[in-house]
Amino acid sequence: MNHRVDVFMRKTTAWHDEYAALREIALSTGLTEDLKWMHPCYTLDGKNIFLLHAFKEYIAVFFYKGVIMKDPQGILIQQTENVQSGRQVRFTSLEEITKSKKVIKAYMAEAIAVEESGVEVPMKKAAELVIPADIAAAMKKIPGLTVAFRKLTPGRQRGYVLHFDGAKQAATRQSRVEKAAPQILKGKGLNE
Repeated sequence: MNHRVDVFMRKTTAWHDEYAALREIALSTGLTEDLKWMHPCYTLDGKNIFLLHAFKEYIAVFFYKGVIMKDPQGILIQQTENVQSGRQVRFTSLEEITKSKKVIKAYMAEAIAVEESGVEVPMKKAAELVIPADIAAAMKKIPGLTVAFRKLTPGRQRGYVLHFDGAKQAATRQSRVEKAAPQILKGKGLNE
């Protein structure tokens, strides 16, 4: 058990019992527990195997190499169309987690086996990032933002552009750029 995850567990109110149940199952795998991206993460020899994370409507176990895992139950879900390798198993109640305990353990064991096999996920080469004109203009209005943005990793840049461009209205896109500016200027990604 990791002290930082203990603190996370004490502070979390949404999905608390579900987090506790999934954590108990995760700890039974023998993996190293850590807190990464503000969520409990389980690693093997420093490599991320799976992460526990919650959203408004569900809590999930996110398997980093889920795309190449066996999925006999047909329960692995691609979180968004932009996620290449990771897959989630989602739950909406403690009862559902309790009933699925054996299945969850089996999927966690499969994730460990995939990592131990050394198989890597073949990743598609990312298309060149195109920054929409209104977003580029909004960035130019803030001193140093465009330069700081270019210094970010391609993944961080893509994350921001997807976030900004996901807004339907120009005013919302502008607002998102303004709100994200301090993070970008610090060299941080969208959810760091």
